[in-house]
Amino acid sequence: MARKISMLAPQWWDYTTLDDEILNDAAKLTAEDMAGLSREGFKVVFYDSLEDFYLAEALEYITSWRQATPDSPAGICGPIGPTEQLPLVARLVNELKLDLKDAHFWGMDEWYIDGAEVPFSHPLSFAKADMELCFNKIDGKFKMPESNIHFPKADTKEYINSWDGVRCVVMQGGQGDIKHWAFNDPVKREGKYMNEPPTPEEYRRLTTHVVDLHPVTIMQNARTSGGGVVTGVPKQAITVGPVQTWKAEKVSIWQAGTHDNPFGMRLTTLMISKQIADSSVPMSLLSGHPNVQFNFYRPAIGKCEAEMH
Repeated sequence: MARKISMLAPQWWDYTTLDDEILNDAAKLTAEDMAGLSREGFKVVFYDSLEDFYLAEALEYITSWRQATPDSPAGICGPIGPTEQLPLVARLVNELKLDLKDAHFWGMDEWYIDGAEVPFSHPLSFAKADMELCFNKIDGKFKMPESNIHFPKADTKEYINSWDGVRCVVMQGGQGDIKHWAFNDPVKREGKYMNEPPTPEEYRRLTTHVVDLHPVTIMQNARTSGGGVVTGVPKQAITVGPVQTWKAEKVSIWQAGTHDNPFGMRLTTLMISKQIADSSVPMSLLSGHPNVQFNFYRPAIGKCEAEMH
């Protein structure tokens, strides 16, 4: 039976091309049901306040960096969405007097325009956000060496090589409306993927690369970062790939309800728990990673019910 055409962007793959049974099952889940979907290798955690949520996210940085030694450098790969944890990270480093000389950080993504990563001066630059919200706030006595801060660039070789010889203790991420982690978006419905999306095995072979962004991702970033000006959001980005993701000892996804909705949070929780991997829902491919944790702000779980306003 032929796969459905997307309701959102007919020339692309996305979650609306899944079988209706999966979509309907996800919509029925309660918060208690979601908590019950934890299994070996996949843990679902709830936080009742945003203070607790973002502090827990910030502490993953500290826990990761504390493991770094001269003989065994270690680090964390972090997202821009969300960002509320970043100033907390800097404050914790300063208060704990944590020396970061052997610690590392990988940024997940950067925008790509006209064959190059956007410059630091670009208002949407992810590197700029990481530096201004976190690293520039760290006391000079504890600062991480610039050579240990890795941002993806158009020439991906240096970034890819930086993953060798350094433990990535945790890769953090958010979940977008299109159900991606980082900018691992679904692919266009063209060429050999006209009738079927890439198999999970094909998609997992992707390393850090330039991606064409799904229209929903562009719309979302306009909403969350660009004041709604869709024309100001680049259509391509450089993103950390599944190859690097599987080098992380743990993948920790943080969902406060800002970047995806009650249905989306339910769908990927169900698919990862039940090990339903489909590249039209890239987040579902994490069902094959040995250590994944979904972190939810409980009040944002909401309900999947019609409600007129």
